[in-house]
Amino acid sequence: MTYLKAFTALAALSLATAASAQDTVKVGEPSWPGAKIMSRVIAQVIQTRLGGVTEYAPGANAVIFAAMDGGRGDIDVHPDVWLPNQASFTEEYVDQKDTVALSEGSYQGRSGFCVPTYMAEEHGMKSVYDLATPMAQELFDSDGDGKGEIWVGASGWASTNLNRVKVRDYGIETFLEPSTEDEAVFYARLKDAIDNREGVVFYCYAPHFVHALYDVTFIEEPEYDPAAYHMVQPDEDADWFAKSSITTGDQVKTVAVAYSKSLEQRNPAAAAFLGKIDMDADDLSQLTYQTVIKGQDVDEAVAVWLEENSDVVDGWLGLN
Repeated sequence: MTYLKAFTALAALSLATAASAQDTVKVGEPSWPGAKIMSRVIAQVIQTRLGGVTEYAPGANAVIFAAMDGGRGDIDVHPDVWLPNQASFTEEYVDQKDTVALSEGSYQGRSGFCVPTYMAEEHGMKSVYDLATPMAQELFDSDGDGKGEIWVGASGWASTNLNRVKVRDYGIETFLEPSTEDEAVFYARLKDAIDNREGVVFYCYAPHFVHALYDVTFIEEPEYDPAAYHMVQPDEDADWFAKSSITTGDQVKTVAVAYSKSLEQRNPAAAAFLGKIDMDADDLSQLTYQTVIKGQDVDEAVAVWLEENSDVVDGWLGLN
């Protein structure tokens, strides 16, 4: 064994010994697929590489952040914090109270509208302004009623309200009717449309399994401009739709891991790892595809990924 390998092995053993003597780490588990996968990534690294003990704690964003703020170990980690979407929580607990920390690493999240790539290449549907045309009205008319459709998301999603405003303000609504059917229903329709090379345009975001499942392309929008992006949600004002205005693309999202600063005393090895974790968006999309579409067990898929990417995990643990 070389000196470097011996030192690396000794360092890993020291981290594992330290972690095993520390508190159990309770990893929050929000509902969306990417967050569930990230919770498994975090827990398995703590278990297998640090020798620690973990538990999962399902909960909404507000519950998880409040528990991390309490510092009692009720919930120690939020595995998938989308910013600026969850900025109200990070402003309170990270910036003001200083009870929660964010990982140094992050991946980028992106949202907008997508079409199958053949619609962009063969029919020129590349921009939101291409959607506001009689040609788009014909290409995306799936039910033969003379007007096209655009799926803006499922009912109840905050993003669905935002997309309805965009469709109106880009002028798309004149030609395409916004649809808010359930996600599972829409994805069944998306499969049929792509199998038959038909026209379909829809709300999409990344990382998401759709990018591993199909060859799709983001529709071009004007670069994000905060001055042209004013969104009022229904819980803020009953007249939210009339008072909102969006004529620009979404801000690129930064997605990080958050953890209770109390871990720095209760489990320093875990806290050091959480501060360095840096997931790749493409890898996360692939994992969501394997688990959501292919039906692979989440823990098994994550275990395989960790084994195949041990050098990446070494970096998170400060071993390379």
